[in-house]
Amino acid sequence: MRLKGKVGIVTGSASGIGRGIALAMAKEGAHIAIVDINEEKGNQTLEEVNQFTEGMLFIQDISKKENVESIVNEVVNKFGKLDILVNNAHASKQAPFVQTTMEMFDLSFNTGFYPTFNFMTAAYPELKKSKGKVINFASGAGISGQPTQASYAAAKEAIRAITRVAANEWGPEGINVNLIAPIALTEGVQAWSQSAPELYEKMINNIPLRRLGDPEGDIGRTAVFLASEDADYITGQTIMVDGGSIKIY
Repeated sequence: MRLKGKVGIVTGSASGIGRGIALAMAKEGAHIAIVDINEEKGNQTLEEVNQFTEGMLFIQDISKKENVESIVNEVVNKFGKLDILVNNAHASKQAPFVQTTMEMFDLSFNTGFYPTFNFMTAAYPELKKSKGKVINFASGAGISGQPTQASYAAAKEAIRAITRVAANEWGPEGINVNLIAPIALTEGVQAWSQSAPELYEKMINNIPLRRLGDPEGDIGRTAVFLASEDADYITGQTIMVDGGSIKIY
């Protein structure tokens, strides 16, 4: 119960990596606010979280700043505090560089970068009180410059930039701000593996550990570590949870 009594918000947590993080933290005793736009899957994740602790569900469009502020306020009103903020939600579309449009950039920044910034800003007063933890999400697509990922990579690298700035500014106040850059076997990747088995096999062979991460067991447990007191002396770092695919320093 490494997070017993802690209160966390996890965006994009109805499914995939976000769900894995929500469950991993709930099993360690944290109260979790699930934030997503998929009501059906959100309710399913809430039921799972409630088996271990008390959760909340917000079906909200977090591209709107007022919704972000409302979520933070409601969580604090219910539980009295906020200890953990996980900014996982992000949507994007792929296209070759010269076919990437402003609409694609708007989608990526409005669902990933701006919600991350707005949640951090809204949560800051409470995180300062609790000496809390922020976990943002980077991507190997931005670090390595993966083809067809211009809008997604740009937003992810922008998130990395503001994470480092916040780590420097908020460190003296006892707030830790880190990033996870994952590779995981999500529902979407599972569907893709069935439609493109040769490409999937090629991807697996390019991962030194020869497997994709488990959303709960690998990515979720790393998030638990970063949210716990075990990571009190780590901030401003990008943690590659990708089976060794990318090595950075």
